[in-house]
Amino acid sequence: MAVSSAKVRFALIGCGRMGRHHSSKLVADGRGEVVALFDAYLSTAQQLQQDLWPSAVVSVSFEDLLARGDIDAVIICTPTAEHYLQAKACLTRGWHVMCEKPLASDRTQILELITWADKCRTRRQAFSLGYQRRYSSIFRTLRREILSGKWGAVRAIASHNVENWQPTIAGTWRDDPQQNPGGFVTDAGSHKIDLLFYVTGLKPVEVFARSQKWGSHVEIVASVSALLSENVSLTMDFIGHAQYLGEDLHVHCEQADLMLRHEELWIGRGGRRERLAVDEPDSNPVSGLLNMVLQGQPDLSPPEAALPVYDMTQAILRSGRTGLPEKLV
Repeated sequence: MAVSSAKVRFALIGCGRMGRHHSSKLVADGRGEVVALFDAYLSTAQQLQQDLWPSAVVSVSFEDLLARGDIDAVIICTPTAEHYLQAKACLTRGWHVMCEKPLASDRTQILELITWADKCRTRRQAFSLGYQRRYSSIFRTLRREILSGKWGAVRAIASHNVENWQPTIAGTWRDDPQQNPGGFVTDAGSHKIDLLFYVTGLKPVEVFARSQKWGSHVEIVASVSALLSENVSLTMDFIGHAQYLGEDLHVHCEQADLMLRHEELWIGRGGRRERLAVDEPDSNPVSGLLNMVLQGQPDLSPPEAALPVYDMTQAILRSGRTGLPEKLV
């Protein structure tokens, strides 16, 4: 799909926290502008219009937005349950689409949107998923080092993820199991699960988990013991009622241990640890979409990435609720 104006004209669907985040990326990039805004709460869209996009038009309904003829691309950052229908409608209009994660609420919907992604590629219509870590210099460097093979095969992985997430969701859609099934694991945790597959190229095989809600309506805590392809063991936890935001990721290879610790990369070998230089380019999903539209660059976060994340997430939740292991293949 060709862009007919000097800047790529965006519609923003969902004008809350993530809508503002992606707006800031658009402003910083400079190659796109928001011409239309829609949110289920009209006042939320109007506030974002007033703060950042005074020339944009606020649509009173999703159908009103779809009827517009001045849109090249959309960013979807609504609750997960709305992604499927909204993405499908926007793709049908021929618009480029960047959809926040998770891509959809069930496997059938994800598979259908993946089929749409195949069609989009044949007509040069961008359709990307908002896994921002795939654009980060630190994670791109980690991926390069692991997939290069110079440190040997991956043998084991440990992932520790903490956030003071629970207090932020009270009274929001994120504490509604109908709109956010799986809670912390499905929402913020999906980035951590996708990261495993992105940097190692491995797939989930079997999962055993325990989960707790700790007074919320959705899961807040989960501990996971899993087996990935190539017989790689994984231990992983999600602590959504911690007192800070942080993570540790250790990927143990035959010849070295590659570690993300407090937003720094380290390598361990020969009984010593040292910092690993981060030298891959840094970007974000919005600039990535613009690179696809304007320069034909490849998609770093294709919709296909949603499927292994969904499958493992569902296995974690089923195991956590039944106390039984779950096989994925």
